[in-house]
Amino acid sequence: MAIVVTAGEAVSRIEDGMTVMTGGFLGVGTPEVLLDALVGRGAKKLTLISNDTAFPGRGNGKLVEAGCLKKVIASHIGTNPITQQQMKEKILEVVLIPQGTLAERIRAAGAGLGGILTPTGVGTEIEKEKTVLTIDGRRYLLEVPLYADVALIKAHLADEAGNLVYKRSARNFNPVMAMAASLVIAQVDRVLPVGSIDPDQVMTPGIFIDLIVQTGGEQVGDLRTAR
Repeated sequence: MAIVVTAGEAVSRIEDGMTVMTGGFLGVGTPEVLLDALVGRGAKKLTLISNDTAFPGRGNGKLVEAGCLKKVIASHIGTNPITQQQMKEKILEVVLIPQGTLAERIRAAGAGLGGILTPTGVGTEIEKEKTVLTIDGRRYLLEVPLYADVALIKAHLADEAGNLVYKRSARNFNPVMAMAASLVIAQVDRVLPVGSIDPDQVMTPGIFIDLIVQTGGEQVGDLRTAR
């Protein structure tokens, strides 16, 4: 059974120096309230695993501006000039990973796999840093799983058992990240009683969720009235 807490209580579990995953795509599906609380706590030296660093003042850009990060593992930083500047000044270490490879490495961590094989990067400079396997005459790079100490994810609805429903494209990286961290904190718009969500609509089972932070709306009795 997941525990409903405040944003401040949730981020108090995050220690300086930890590796943190955050869901979202350019701020869509990103747990903004949890990020605000993390910035407010004055977090330092975090390693961030996410699709991107969003924009200045939005999404993961808040962590960049506040100096909370020592390292970013992402698929791109092109929409955030502050991230780029910190990288150039060697304030922030940035590791860029192709988006599909990033998602699959996170999924591999959640699924308990030893890694994934991908042709992306074969024949480039990246190949020099990787194990290369040949299968049926085709060369692949072995990419290892990406785990985190904490995952901060955003969902639309949760029930008191932690079962989650995402809203449209805000689903993005959130489900795979919920499976790939030791502690998973879900920011949700509404919390419903157990049994309110049809099992066929559950997108992330509550077994993966440790803490829930409700940020909007009153608790309601049935999913059909919560839309």
